[in-house]
Amino acid sequence: MYIGIDIGGTKTAVILSDDSGKITGRTAFPTLSKDETLKKVYALVEEAGPARAIGISCGGPLDEAKGLILSPPNLPGWDNVQIVKDMSERFGTKVRLCNDANACALAEWRFGAGQGTKNMIFMTFGTGLGAGLILDGKLYSGTNGNAGETGHIRLTDYGPVGYGKAGSFEGYCSGGGIRQLGRTFALEQLQTGKSCAYCRSMDELDQITAKSIAEAADAGDPVAKHVYAFCGEKLGYGLSILIDLFNPEAIVIGSIFARSGHLLRESMERVIRENALPSSWSVCRIVPAALGEQIGDYGAIAAAMMA
Repeated sequence: MYIGIDIGGTKTAVILSDDSGKITGRTAFPTLSKDETLKKVYALVEEAGPARAIGISCGGPLDEAKGLILSPPNLPGWDNVQIVKDMSERFGTKVRLCNDANACALAEWRFGAGQGTKNMIFMTFGTGLGAGLILDGKLYSGTNGNAGETGHIRLTDYGPVGYGKAGSFEGYCSGGGIRQLGRTFALEQLQTGKSCAYCRSMDELDQITAKSIAEAADAGDPVAKHVYAFCGEKLGYGLSILIDLFNPEAIVIGSIFARSGHLLRESMERVIRENALPSSWSVCRIVPAALGEQIGDYGAIAAAMMA
């Protein structure tokens, strides 16, 4: 048996699997304070019984090599938590800590859309934008677990803010980034006496979400379609950099791309064709993540299997 622990800003889950990685049990609960959450986690792990290994998936920043959680912004109070040392001593088994993007990369590589590849990039595309790198058949996490922080790459001098940086990859390609773009384009319409399906008045500007824009785009609204096409262009620029750097067989993208890739793909692929090395682009496929809402569960289990 393997045990996976997926620690998120709003919920935490403890997942059980058999030796092949097939999930056999899951318990989720709201993430509370550090002490309350870990108390519940430890009780569930104790109840599950002996495991071959434990895998922990958590948002960064982390120091994977030292097994430390280092004050993630969505986990206030989780400062320098020695979670690997504490759990390995408590339960007498191997423990591995992975940032959530790395864990999800392992999950899609072992169980999802990246199966059979030797060089694969997994990208989150939800609240934030990050990447997990599978290179030469193994996870590459860098010196202290910070490899793949693609969201911090600056694409333009000015633009939507993401990862604390205006014009960043995450600023353009994330839920918050799409919302910022949608607000800007809606404001242009409203200031010229027009409107769009996802925002019909100034009072609605703060209600815009990536989902409401996608729904309007799917219904044919031209402004909403333009928002996603513009985001697709920036996604294409960012992916061109990754394709040229890593020469992957596949780039697997989750969340918003998995749901709304049809709104992004045309402009994304046009920009990649214009910018990436043709020999590298010709061997790379870009596909939506396959594990859906279970990707966090499988990520934690995959981290355990790599411990």
